[in-house]
Amino acid sequence: MTTHDHTPRMFKDRHIGIRASDTKKMLDVVGCKSVDELVDKTVPSSIRLNRPLNLPEALSEKQALDELRGVANNNTVWRAFIGMGYSQTFVPPVIQRNILENPGWYTQYTPYQAEIAQGRLEALLNFQTMISDLTGLDISNASLLDEASAAAEAMMIAFSGKKDEASLFFVSDMCHPQVIEVVKTRAEPQGIEVVVGSHKNFRADPKVFGILLQYPGSDGEVCDYKPIISECEKYGTIVTLSCDILALTVLKSPGALGAHIAVGSSQRFGVPLGFGGPHAGFMAVKDELKRKLPGRLVGVSKDKEGRNAIRLALQTREQHIRREKATSNICTAQVLLAVMASMYAVYHGPEGLKEIAVRTGKVARFFANQLKKLGHKVCHERFFDTVAVEVDSKQRRDILARAESLKINLRRDLDGKLCVSFAETTTEKDLQDLIGCFSPTEKSTTSIKDVLRTTTLTIEPNYLRSEPLLPQPIFQKYRSESEMMRYIHSLAEKDLSLTTSMIPLGSCTMKLNAAAELFPVSWAEFNGIHPFAPVDQAAGYMKMFSDLETWLAEVTGFDGVSLQPNSGAQGEYAGLLAIRGYLKSIGQGKRNVCLIPQSAHGTNPASAALAGMNIVVTACDKNGNIDLADLEAKAKEFSHELACVMVTYPSTHGVFEEGIEKVCDVIHKNGGLVYMDGANMNAQVGLCRPGDFGPDVCHLNLHKTFCIPHGGGGPGMGPIGVVKKLVPFLPGHSLAKGVGGSVGAVSAAPWGSASILPISWMYIRMMGPDGLTEATKTAILNANYIAKKIDPHFPVLYKGRSNTVAHECIVDLRQLKSSAGVEVEDVAKRLMDYGFHAPTVSFPVAGTLMIEPTESEDIAEIDAFCDAMIAIRQEIKKIETGEWDRVNNPLKNAPHTASMVTKTDWNYPYSREVAVFPSERTKARKFWPAVARVDSAYGDRNLVCACS
Repeated sequence: MTTHDHTPRMFKDRHIGIRASDTKKMLDVVGCKSVDELVDKTVPSSIRLNRPLNLPEALSEKQALDELRGVANNNTVWRAFIGMGYSQTFVPPVIQRNILENPGWYTQYTPYQAEIAQGRLEALLNFQTMISDLTGLDISNASLLDEASAAAEAMMIAFSGKKDEASLFFVSDMCHPQVIEVVKTRAEPQGIEVVVGSHKNFRADPKVFGILLQYPGSDGEVCDYKPIISECEKYGTIVTLSCDILALTVLKSPGALGAHIAVGSSQRFGVPLGFGGPHAGFMAVKDELKRKLPGRLVGVSKDKEGRNAIRLALQTREQHIRREKATSNICTAQVLLAVMASMYAVYHGPEGLKEIAVRTGKVARFFANQLKKLGHKVCHERFFDTVAVEVDSKQRRDILARAESLKINLRRDLDGKLCVSFAETTTEKDLQDLIGCFSPTEKSTTSIKDVLRTTTLTIEPNYLRSEPLLPQPIFQKYRSESEMMRYIHSLAEKDLSLTTSMIPLGSCTMKLNAAAELFPVSWAEFNGIHPFAPVDQAAGYMKMFSDLETWLAEVTGFDGVSLQPNSGAQGEYAGLLAIRGYLKSIGQGKRNVCLIPQSAHGTNPASAALAGMNIVVTACDKNGNIDLADLEAKAKEFSHELACVMVTYPSTHGVFEEGIEKVCDVIHKNGGLVYMDGANMNAQVGLCRPGDFGPDVCHLNLHKTFCIPHGGGGPGMGPIGVVKKLVPFLPGHSLAKGVGGSVGAVSAAPWGSASILPISWMYIRMMGPDGLTEATKTAILNANYIAKKIDPHFPVLYKGRSNTVAHECIVDLRQLKSSAGVEVEDVAKRLMDYGFHAPTVSFPVAGTLMIEPTESEDIAEIDAFCDAMIAIRQEIKKIETGEWDRVNNPLKNAPHTASMVTKTDWNYPYSREVAVFPSERTKARKFWPAVARVDSAYGDRNLVCACS
């Protein structure tokens, strides 16, 4: 009798691409007898963990999904009428299935290589067009992290252009409370005094450099802001409106009111609540502020053939170039969510959006009319979707008790008021139940159809939008699902994602985003909860948060973890605020110098500047390591002012520096703390822990090490781990008791982008302690294998003491400029012809490529990439020997498009086959760049950032 082994196959064998049979071949190339020997050569012995991680044993995909389903079932999804910038919405299934759940969209990288990113760039251009049109302002960016941090960014824009005497920022008390809190957190290190008060009592003053108003107000009131804005013009005060995006389809636009900046969240355009995120924040500004606009900006340029081509514009204003002079540290966005929101507008069109808005407004008006008939006092006569009702303490108790019995959440944080916010999803039963909550004897039987027929918005014409709504052709075209599906697919086809080939970007860790990890993101138990619902309705979330905090603390060796920061840069900022808060608590608040090695990520100095620190740059030696002598000299020079050092480990140069413990010791001896940038934590997991060898705080890129997808440039998550003395200074949140410590909120929602945390939970649960460690070892093996194979052709720039690299390597192309006239960009573009995305270009060293294979790629894919690089080097030799022209050659003309090679005329001194089928792999499966090489300079000279 035959028996069968029904033991589930473990996930790590699917996540890690290298098979046991491949390892010997790779080790022979690397020159080691075992993977452990390679790791011993690479990671300093003094910092090794030398014990297994104390984590639960691995589960199979099904077992982990079943366990998480049990956790999720502890969440209770109530009907949410809380508002506060978050609304129930209906995600069109064509968008959910074809974008949110499509790896062709969620595994894309940031569109720095425009020729193979035209799809998501077009979707982002649609988003910018939508925001610019709705806000009535000249230019919008390609999304920010959330509404609250967007408001803080607006304050910083106003602050950067303030007059000397201006030091105050006025915030209306009718802004959403989470917006006020995040603005206050951002203001304090900058020495900005935030004044919160009634905008009805506000008087313009030369000391006020900017004001922030909510539109409509947080309790629903639609106010006439024109007089305030006109008064602000006298003193050059920058006015920002924090807006409801759906309301802008019917109300007068911020631009028409005279505002300089508009911010908000696009969540209610077809993005789930998700207990707080991720959601695409937005910002639009007047033209004169465009060079101060934070984050990414998509613009239209021309390609080499003269066709329109889309690319990222005006990058010289961004933090990675401006560094400590930057007014923002934004390095990621919410691209996937911005794409969803833009597609929601494309799907519905202006008529559909207006219909949704009018329906929502009429339902709210009917509800208010009914309450007034029943003797309740409605606070405002002019509102859009939110009705504020005046209540005494007994009424409040009774209404809330009835609402709770029906599993309805109302807004309850305003004194003397209860607020009810309506949405596109409001049903007849919802309306009847809500009226019953306020008047239990009233049994409303009015149908929604009758409500819409008999109710008017009753907002005076001078408050209503008069400009055309989204007149651009893109918002008129696609109404049937067939058309919509094909449009979405046509854009995805223009983009190279992990569904096409490996994306070997150093520092960006484009590893597998497994389907099992992504599954729970679509579960209603996770994505259907309002971020300010009572936490007892989110018991499953609390369990998942507790698990993740415990697991991440074990992986890092730290005592406390905050999950709130919703990007890596926000994690840096939160970590520095924790250091700042601690130093102030021990009477060392004057310490404000931050030492940063010259090799650091651009976000490091930008984050330090936002945290109110003075940046002092320290040198690197010829091997790319921190110059310990220079670091020690500067630490001593600033010993009375030293707050911290920011260090990336392994280094940005892809090496485990031997002197990391010395770095920590020097800083601690001189009174400072050590911040470790966790961008490269995926080279440490299971091998060493920063909490053990000296750092005091570290952020973790969950979208790198812990498998949250990059989503075309966002979402990300950047939790921080801290030592015990810093735990009281983790980010708090006034709307969620027991979250964090005394430092204010850095994100709008208490747990940041909570609905994508199941991805990292699943990854850790399925990998287990052994799998996580094996993944790290494999990433190091793969990087060293690539380094050895490519080094004879493109020299590896930095290596460790044993001639090894960590999880990534930098290859040097600088000598090719003189020998062949070839720039690093030429190699990057030629790789597209071979079907690959380029590695990281010119970071951290100009003229280099930083390559990171991750642990997820198999040997065939890694070899194919190496073969492509070696083949390109042979092509360069043809230029060096004069066989190919230095100007007219496949590298200079790359990438080659289908339109180029199908033209009758072929005016190139090489064949069409060499151009587009340079390898056998490309003949079997060809990825065609959508446009030829993009002229970035033309796009900046002729800035166009919206659809025509």
